[in-house]
Amino acid sequence: MAETPQKSSKLQSIKQLPRNVWAVGLTSFFMDVSSEMVLNILPLFLANVLGVKTNIIGLIEGLAEATASILKLFSGWFSDKVGGRKWLAVLGYGLSAVTKPFFYFANTWGLIAGVRWVDRVGKGIRTAPRDALVADSVTKEARGLAFGFHRAMDTAGAMIGILIALLVVWLAQKNTLTLSKPTFQTIVLLSLLPAVLAVISLAVGAKDVPVHTQRAAPKFSLRGMGRPFTIFLVIVSIFTLGNSSDAFLVLRAQDLGISVMGILIMLAMFNLIYSLVSIPAGSLSDRVGRRRLIVSGWLVYAVIYLGFALAQAAWQVWMLYVVYGLYYGMAYGTANALVADLVPEHLRGTAYGTYNAVIGILAFPASFIAGLLWQGAGSWPGFGPSAPFFFGGSLALIAVLLMAFWMPKISTEKPA
Repeated sequence: MAETPQKSSKLQSIKQLPRNVWAVGLTSFFMDVSSEMVLNILPLFLANVLGVKTNIIGLIEGLAEATASILKLFSGWFSDKVGGRKWLAVLGYGLSAVTKPFFYFANTWGLIAGVRWVDRVGKGIRTAPRDALVADSVTKEARGLAFGFHRAMDTAGAMIGILIALLVVWLAQKNTLTLSKPTFQTIVLLSLLPAVLAVISLAVGAKDVPVHTQRAAPKFSLRGMGRPFTIFLVIVSIFTLGNSSDAFLVLRAQDLGISVMGILIMLAMFNLIYSLVSIPAGSLSDRVGRRRLIVSGWLVYAVIYLGFALAQAAWQVWMLYVVYGLYYGMAYGTANALVADLVPEHLRGTAYGTYNAVIGILAFPASFIAGLLWQGAGSWPGFGPSAPFFFGGSLALIAVLLMAFWMPKISTEKPA
């Protein structure tokens, strides 16, 4: 039996969201409990235990996202072709769950890079079909609310995962500045159960939305998806090139003297803000238009990144990272909803695949550039820890201007 799209124009609260949105939200909750326990402290493990420099950390993070990007494009296209989203998403979540135990045995940065890559392949397989499943399950009047709810569940899981990691660090090593290998391994073991629950939640709880007409195989053509979508991709590309991995924010915090426990508390507060903002921001975008929320979120991002560049004390980084949740809550889910607004229904999977592929491909140069700007390469020492944040903040301001003045208006936007 398949799920039918709910008449969403009358939706007033998350309680009325359809079953698919709740199933996807629960899956993201459990997977983020698992992933954020490990991935937020992974750069600390690489730097503190394995002695890896920031340019290599940037390489690992960027390559992990970029090499999976073609799968995001293919999986979205394939889900449009077959008219099914659910089992591709289940496969992707399952692959990520299977990789988790290998972090326990990793003792070189090369092995970490390999495990991280396979984990991102799972993300590449699941992301576009999952987002298309959410978009298929509601009408446009509640699309922002649905994606805001999904981001809130995802982020609530991240916060719980970080709090579990925080408890382990406190019990194992108290308030020390660096992370130890046994602590990291304990956290990896605890991450396995929620990863399994994530896969079960989607496999049991979600249903594909039926396709009543035969669909021709969609083509990888930006022209077919329309000029507004193409322009949006260009603007997002500029923003993403300065949006390096959040691993650099964590390393910046440690660079200014914040302990492992302090970093985890900071991350938990960030995710709390992110989760609290996502649903009202998504609902607001249904009423006032997506562009205004995205522009506002990117402005917050630019100010915060410039703040990271200028920060001189640990408390400043701590406050900036907590407020960083505003950017994610305002812009991240809203951008996902905008993708569905911009393209025909039968091309949603392909559009989400293209959108996520562009972000993923640019994640490699973004993170690698950030690592080079910070610590350089070879005999070149780089420009220091402020440089990647000046770079990212500047590109964000350019993207804001382009989004405000170049991005065409669409039918879902309300007049000023």
